[in-house]
Amino acid sequence: MRLHSLHLQAFGPFASRHSIDFDALTTDGLFLLHGDTGAGKSTLFAAICFALYGYPPRERNARLRSDHAPADLLTEVTLETTIAGKRLQIRRVPAQRKPHSRRPGDFVDHKPETDLKQWTEDEHGQGRWEGITSSHKEAGKEIESLLGLNRQQFCQVVLLPQNDFTKFLQADASERRVLLGTLFGTRRFGLIEQFLAERKTTTAKSRDEARADVMRLTERIQQAAGDELDPSTGAPRPDDPATLTDQARLWAAALHRQAVTLQQDATAGTENARQLLADCRTTEQHTRDLHRLQQAHHTAQQELTQLDERTDHYTQLADRHERARTARQLQTVLDDAHTAAREHSLALAADANARALLPAEHASQDGNDLSQAAQQVRGRIGAAQALLPDEAVLQQLTDELAVLSKERNELADTVTEAQDWLNGLPQLRETLTARLQAARTAQEASRELTVTLSAVNTQCEAAARRDSLLTQVAVAEEALTKATGILNQAAAAYIDIRRRRTDDIVAELAGRLKDGESCPVCGSATHPAPATPQPGQPTAADEQAAEAAHTAAQQEEKKASQRLGGLEQEAAEARGQAGGDTPLADLTARRTELTDRLRQTLAEAADAGAAEEELTRLQQQQTDRENTRNTAQQRLGAIDATYDSLHTQRETLNRRLAVALGQHATLADRIRHLTQLAEQLETAAECTTAMVRTTDDLRTATQRAEQAAQAAGFASPAEATDALLPDDDLARISEEITRWREQRLVLAARLDQPDLKNAAAQPPACLEHAVTELEKATTAHSSATAAETKATDRVDALAVLGTQLDAFTASLEPLEAAYRTVDHLHGLISGGSLSNQLRMQLESYVLAARLEEVVDAANTRLTRMSHHRFTLVHSDERAARGAKSGLGLKVLDAWNGHQRHTDTLSGGESFYVSLSLALGLADVVTAEAGGQALDTLFIDEGFGTLDDDTLHQVLDVLDSLRDHDRTVGVISHVAEMRRRITQRLHVRKSPVGSTLVHITEAAE
Repeated sequence: MRLHSLHLQAFGPFASRHSIDFDALTTDGLFLLHGDTGAGKSTLFAAICFALYGYPPRERNARLRSDHAPADLLTEVTLETTIAGKRLQIRRVPAQRKPHSRRPGDFVDHKPETDLKQWTEDEHGQGRWEGITSSHKEAGKEIESLLGLNRQQFCQVVLLPQNDFTKFLQADASERRVLLGTLFGTRRFGLIEQFLAERKTTTAKSRDEARADVMRLTERIQQAAGDELDPSTGAPRPDDPATLTDQARLWAAALHRQAVTLQQDATAGTENARQLLADCRTTEQHTRDLHRLQQAHHTAQQELTQLDERTDHYTQLADRHERARTARQLQTVLDDAHTAAREHSLALAADANARALLPAEHASQDGNDLSQAAQQVRGRIGAAQALLPDEAVLQQLTDELAVLSKERNELADTVTEAQDWLNGLPQLRETLTARLQAARTAQEASRELTVTLSAVNTQCEAAARRDSLLTQVAVAEEALTKATGILNQAAAAYIDIRRRRTDDIVAELAGRLKDGESCPVCGSATHPAPATPQPGQPTAADEQAAEAAHTAAQQEEKKASQRLGGLEQEAAEARGQAGGDTPLADLTARRTELTDRLRQTLAEAADAGAAEEELTRLQQQQTDRENTRNTAQQRLGAIDATYDSLHTQRETLNRRLAVALGQHATLADRIRHLTQLAEQLETAAECTTAMVRTTDDLRTATQRAEQAAQAAGFASPAEATDALLPDDDLARISEEITRWREQRLVLAARLDQPDLKNAAAQPPACLEHAVTELEKATTAHSSATAAETKATDRVDALAVLGTQLDAFTASLEPLEAAYRTVDHLHGLISGGSLSNQLRMQLESYVLAARLEEVVDAANTRLTRMSHHRFTLVHSDERAARGAKSGLGLKVLDAWNGHQRHTDTLSGGESFYVSLSLALGLADVVTAEAGGQALDTLFIDEGFGTLDDDTLHQVLDVLDSLRDHDRTVGVISHVAEMRRRITQRLHVRKSPVGSTLVHITEAAE
């Protein structure tokens, strides 16, 4: 991969559009990015990663949008690069907010964009950009396919982010395994382990299910056997799987044999109980038949006696039936007499009711007089109806006068109301004018209060910030005092250790002398009297540790001093803005007072518009009221004249109708009263005529009924009527007499039957004793049958369950064997088996070989960087406390011949060891990716931890990468690197955003 150009805008700290020409920047193969802290050096590497993969190097959600960029400038990154021989242009726009095109001040969501293009040339050599895809997912897959690296691998091999150098070096075996597995694609070996783990789980589940089936079947066999067979003895146990196969089958067979023996005994007992039950049933049936015949004879005798006792009753009933039949022949004559009496009674009642409604002068008149009186009343009704039109005219006049009277009153009220309002107009105008003047005065006061309140608000905010900063200053002063004390202690300890080591340096040199080798001081091969070290003499490691502690203390003291200075400056600025040391409480009280006054003043000022509107409205109301008053006065005069004319006409009609109305309010009431009286007189005349007619009819019908009753043998018609019975009663009496006679005949015949006579002659049958004996025999037979059925069912169930148990145990045996096999293989491959002495997983074993290649490649550079002191060593020793092994890393220190843990290296040592490891990892991964050339390498910071000699060695190694046609870009604050590297990109920060400047040695 080789970069050509990078264009970015509104990205991170870069507010405007910036471009980087990598073709010019990488002419020497090595270039430097430098600038102030926070200027955005690492952001350029993040932009490259974002362009390639759509995400920055870190997994966290980084904010890509620049806070300094104009709102209408989109965040955008465009990268031109050559990958696998293809020149590509990648443009990416992240999701962001942008101004609305039609609504100023509003924002809308801008969706992310991706545009991947390739430079192509036609047969004439004409080149152009040809689009490949605009899909985020497809573009990512295309880039990853061409590079052969995903984003994580790219950041580990090509882009080395700041503070991530030691991540791989100091990782434990499990973390290193995940990273190497991702880089070298050894997932297939992990899948083998995963397959065996899943197979083990599946096999164990199948085996456990088979075991559970056997145990459930065992429980069913125990339930089927019951307590009589003692099934718990020798039963299979879940805690001993060995009992779930052969022993289980033998146990089930023994239970089945015991059940067969019990079944044979139960069958014999059932046969004896059956014979006894048959004998008892015969005896009980004979006794039951005799008892039934004796009960039938006794019942028939009792029923015949009861019928004989009711002979007199049925004789009387026959006499009543005969008298009713005779009276039925006289029913027509009797009904006529009853009808005549009922009609006469109704006529008498109707005549009395009709006369009760008549006036006193008509109550005693006969029918003819009542008819004549009704005709006279009809004549008076006609005279009243002729006057109805006059009454209608009178009512119309009355209604019109009522309307006019109401309107006169309303007009008078309107005139009075309008005049009263006009009388109070001057006072209303004066009041509104005073309100308007007060509101305008309040408006002027509110403007002055608003300015004052804004200034006080600013002072309150500054005072709050001032008080907070003063508290932080006090804390920072304590932190600085503490850091200064720690620095003094560390400096004293470092100086003491260095002095003591300098004093005893001779003994340290003497400790390195070997017989036969030249002394580095005098050159002699003999060492007659080497110096000996003093007790407690500090070593080089002690001096390095003291130096590191002193350096760390200096950095902490510097940070504390810088923080204190910054806080004091901010506190001074806040004090000036707050107007000095005025307490925040006083300023807050002043702000509250001003806020209340402003609120009150604004409320008063708000009345100005309302007062002006009311004055305008008052003028319009004056005009309206004057017009209303004048119009009402004119209308009132016209209505008074009309009212007087109509009143005269109404008085004339009143006098004319007074005679015709009498005591009634209206002619309709008078006509209705007369009509009702005429109808009452006519009704009374008709009722009187009907009463005379029914009196004659009643006399004739009564004589005919008396003659017929005496001829039939009855003393009077009333006695004949009492003897009558309804048809249903006659039929019921006849049926009851017939049924009594038939029952006597049937019972007499039944008592003459021979079987009843013979049964009655025998002793009483004892049915209860026979039933009791039968019940005992039935119970005994049921118990025996149940015992036989239970025994048979138990034999059958045990036979079926035993067959099932044979099948389940046969299925369990191969599952047990299969689980033992897969468990052994999984333990061997996963490192958990005792057979795997190194406790190394299969994937770790493969990765260990790759790690050895990485270590060999890293040592070719580490030897130069460390002056031949350090060498990386791959370790496959067993880890502590049963942890997985195979991916350990240690550092061999040539100065003492011991292997050291990677976390014992100093900061600078960790940097160049990690850098060597990263370069070696890049070489091996490049080769593993099929020879794909990774021409560019980026290194972010870390050089500041190196001393001058080591820095030169590291730079020499980086220079040597150019021999392999690789471009290296580094980020560093170290001044020496600006002197060594000629091609530099200076990143400058400012309050309005960062800028880029390409600096060359010639230009400088």
